[in-house]
Amino acid sequence: MIQVKNLTITHRRDLRTILNDFSLVLREGDKVALIGEEGNGKSTLLKLIHDPALVEDYAEYTGEIIRNGVRTGYLAQELSGEQKKMSVYQFCAGREAFYERTPGELKRIAGRLGFPADFFYLERPVGTLSGGEKVRLQIAGILMEQPDVFLFDEPSNDIDLRTLEWLEQFISDASVPVVCISHDETFLEHVANRIVHLEQIKRKTECRHTVAAAGYLEYVGNREQSLRRQEQNARKERSEYEKQQERFRRIQQKVEHDQNSISRQDPHGGQLLKKKMHAVRSMGRRFERAAEQMTELPDTEDAIFIRFGEKIVMPNGRRVLDFCLEELKAGEQILARDIRLTVTGPERVCITGRNGAGKTTLLREIVKELSLRTDLRPFYMPQNYDELLTMEQTPVQFLAESGDRDEISRIRTYLGSMKFTADEMSHPAGALSGGQKAKLLLLKMSMRGCDVLLLDEPTRNFSPLSGPVIRRMIAGYGGTVISVSHDRKFLEEVCTTVYELTGQGLKKQG
Repeated sequence: MIQVKNLTITHRRDLRTILNDFSLVLREGDKVALIGEEGNGKSTLLKLIHDPALVEDYAEYTGEIIRNGVRTGYLAQELSGEQKKMSVYQFCAGREAFYERTPGELKRIAGRLGFPADFFYLERPVGTLSGGEKVRLQIAGILMEQPDVFLFDEPSNDIDLRTLEWLEQFISDASVPVVCISHDETFLEHVANRIVHLEQIKRKTECRHTVAAAGYLEYVGNREQSLRRQEQNARKERSEYEKQQERFRRIQQKVEHDQNSISRQDPHGGQLLKKKMHAVRSMGRRFERAAEQMTELPDTEDAIFIRFGEKIVMPNGRRVLDFCLEELKAGEQILARDIRLTVTGPERVCITGRNGAGKTTLLREIVKELSLRTDLRPFYMPQNYDELLTMEQTPVQFLAESGDRDEISRIRTYLGSMKFTADEMSHPAGALSGGQKAKLLLLKMSMRGCDVLLLDEPTRNFSPLSGPVIRRMIAGYGGTVISVSHDRKFLEEVCTTVYELTGQGLKKQG
């Protein structure tokens, strides 16, 4: 199939090497999960395998990608602005494979993805589709092309649970290789049989990669065991070394003391002490060489660190929201009727539902209502981060309120805890990855001391390593949370109440 040999990738902007001497062979039946923190080059690697032209404006590489005539089907993390302006029909018609498929084949592809038979012929702009519908439309286009390898960049983002389960089954059943980037841990647990883990260690000055023939849970478990064992051995060796050094220092001090105390009238004794000091120095050099061979303490790329202020406490009996809406509309289309939602105290409410049901539209209506309240401090984290971010601003500028020296210093410390390098703190927001933009919004809401969080798919751009941190942070938050999510671990570990948005309103789930 596809062979990657000795690939090294360097960012043009800061000349940072994000992948070094990487090799991989994709074979039939491989389901490869590409994991790592935000900005580590996962999407860049996927683009390079598909088409090097996609990265030539921001990265350069050495090494080989041997395709052997293999056709790759690539699902991008985001649609371009031009693609969003197209109609659904124009988007599909732009692929040669669209005309090669029979009407029956197109109907079957639409049905597999939950679309009506005539969906591919709609004049509706792609940009007006829900996030999940956009993902499914891209997958449909790839299925039309019948590629030999699937390259999926965040296919689990924004799709509803029904489509997510379909996608898991589709990938599991695929006979061709699949390389997939995803932040959904449950999804990775269900589909992956190989792991490629990209890391940036030593404060992002060094890159490292691991290729493992294992499922996701097995890889994480083995990695944790290996790191614990390495740390135990390293600490034990250092403890023994310190004891040896203490004994050595005592011997050295005694010999030096004897040398200083010996009389010049005793040349024979002085000669013996010289030999002794020579032996002591040889012993010291042996210890130094042994120290160089000691097991290293594990250097890993840790998950991000963030928490909300402990002073944020929403009283249990306080009515935060009493929301009523007769009709939920998108333009002239009625999405749902008779919506009622009451939220009291520090509830953590989550709204689920099929793609296109109107979850984001509903959350925006709730945001409007809560923004009129003067007794609450709400913060809205949209699915599209560009709604809040100014693309020309740096992370420091975005977070700064007063701009004084102490505040800037504090912001840089916060950004460091979120794994931003000094260079990245000075990059414009438009050059940041989706995960880095999400981190900025989390920091903003943390610094503002908000007591109501309105979150649209809050975990969608965080790595599997950082996902547990985000869930613990939100689960331990003392304020109120109203969210939209399809993340199954988020639903299980964070949410106290779950509703499904249907055409007849919100239905409480068990």
